[in-house]
Amino acid sequence: MPLREPDDGSGVLSPAHIASQKLRIRTPACGDLPLLGSDPKKHYRLGIMGGTFDPIHHGHLVCAETAFDALNLDVVVFMPAGSPAFKQHVHVSSGEDRYAMTLLATSDNPHFMASRFEIDREGVTYTAETLRLLRSIYPNNVELFFITGADAIADIVRWKDAGNIADLAHLVGATRPGYDLRHAQAAIEESPYDFQVTYLEVPALAISSSYLRRRVEEGQSLRYLTPDAVTGYIHKHELYGARSLSYGSVMGLEKTRVYDGATEEVTA
Repeated sequence: MPLREPDDGSGVLSPAHIASQKLRIRTPACGDLPLLGSDPKKHYRLGIMGGTFDPIHHGHLVCAETAFDALNLDVVVFMPAGSPAFKQHVHVSSGEDRYAMTLLATSDNPHFMASRFEIDREGVTYTAETLRLLRSIYPNNVELFFITGADAIADIVRWKDAGNIADLAHLVGATRPGYDLRHAQAAIEESPYDFQVTYLEVPALAISSSYLRRRVEEGQSLRYLTPDAVTGYIHKHELYGARSLSYGSVMGLEKTRVYDGATEEVTA
């Protein structure tokens, strides 16, 4: 069932509009999580794409798609971090804004979902607690795959309740070409916990959210770095110091024609 166009004439699908239709496409098991595990004879694979997503970009999306294909996942759920422990003293955009951008970015992929699972929880959010809650929701024939960057894999052995993380999920470490895995591999091998880790090379991971924020602050384009709908949201809500622009300006649809020294603005 395709997503219907909004009725306001803006050409932009709102997060609420997308969420309402996606819930009709996928029956949620708990809140906005996918329904998996109903057939006891079948083995299911649930990908969990964790991150701050401030903002989400094509590197995140290519990473999730690569994991989906390589690991034969049933679905990848993007979970914007609620109040991440490692960013307690760093400014982070609101959970609502980060969730909305994630929802917009994943709306056209039938095997991606965006979830409020972490941002709706109170207090500091920890990966181990998220995985424990997911494990309590899904039956044992649903295997959890936690997708993160390979640099985080090197640190995960020091995360809160790291042993529980090792017990609850298969880790997927995304790397960019040329990344030296030895540090991450050594950390896992020296850990007292039995981590299962798969490493995937993802060329698009050269992009970072901090790079996108800096470009917005400097008034530079985000085209080809993040979906157009995310760029539109950033400007509409003036995130990262962006100024509010028309939809056509944000998407690069407005062009200028010159006639005998006069200009005429047109929409392609």
